[in-house]
Amino acid sequence: MRLNRKFIALSVACTTALFAVGFSHAHGGKHGNQAKVDFTKAEQMPFGSAADPKKAARTVRIEMTDTMRFSPAEVKIRRDDTVRFVVANNGKVLHEMVLGTMNDLRNHAELMKKHPGMQHDEPYMAHVAPGKTGELGWRFSKTVTFYYGCLVPGHFEAGMVGKVIVD
Repeated sequence: MRLNRKFIALSVACTTALFAVGFSHAHGGKHGNQAKVDFTKAEQMPFGSAADPKKAARTVRIEMTDTMRFSPAEVKIRRDDTVRFVVANNGKVLHEMVLGTMNDLRNHAELMKKHPGMQHDEPYMAHVAPGKTGELGWRFSKTVTFYYGCLVPGHFEAGMVGKVIVD
């Protein structure tokens, strides 16, 4: 019986470790370590594709605060524009700006609640430490309304979400 308990405990520990490594690997790195993006091979998402922020025609500054709000809460973009988002964290805790459909953001926020230490880094995300500024570039290829949110556990649920209207 004693051997079974040790075996079960070891199995659970190994499964947990493999699960954590899988999530870390699947999301490609640590918060804040934005990977180099080959913009010529940027994946087309329902809300556009990653673009070189240095080649953007327009810069939009988004501020994040510990009141769990983005300012501005709504941005209007013209279709086919490439935008450089400068994302400033004016708070005292980590915040992030993640672009996506509302459904994608909700699903990812739920996943983050279940796995708060999950590491991820995608071209449609900017993780910004307190008092720091980050950036991301995006090309808006479709006329659509989509969103940006902070998916740090509890922030999205507290209302930290904004809207992008592409016309």
